[in-house]
Parts: sequence; structure tokens; C-alpha cells
Amino acid sequence: MKTARALMVLMALFVLVGCSSSGGSAGLGALGGAAAGAGGYEYHLKRQEDKVEQDYKDGKITKSEYDIRIDQIKKDSVFR
Repeated sequence: MKTARALMVLMALFVLVGCSSSGGSAGLGALGGAAAGAGGYEYHLKRQEDKVEQDYKDGKITKSEYDIRIDQIKKDSVFR
């Protein structure tokens, strides 16, 4: 999670530097690509969280297993 945040800060710095040069549009394109990638990753984590919740409701996993999995998903998320 710390790596993801550091990567986003680094990307933001590249965009700021890129916007001040003639290659600014390339920086904005990179930012757009990074945002799409992060959005896709968060969507994947949401689906995993939904699956864990359904498994718990169906009795396929215990409460402790549920807590462990949900905690890991939240650690992997950039926005949670």
C-alpha cells in the first residue's frame, strides 16, 4: 500500500514536470493511464471483498478467516 501511494506521488511529480514542458500532453496521457489502472485494481478488490462477504454469509469461511481476508483487501487498497 505504501508503495502504491509512493508511486502515485511520483506520477504526480512527473505530470507537474511534464506540463511545464512541450511534452506535457504525454504526462497527461500517463496520468490518465495510471488512473485507469488504479481504478481497475480497486474494482478488482471490490469484487474480491464481495466474494469474501458472500462466502462468509454462505458459511464457507469462519469469522476469523473473513476478518483476515477483509483486512488484507483493505491493506492492498489505495483508497480505503
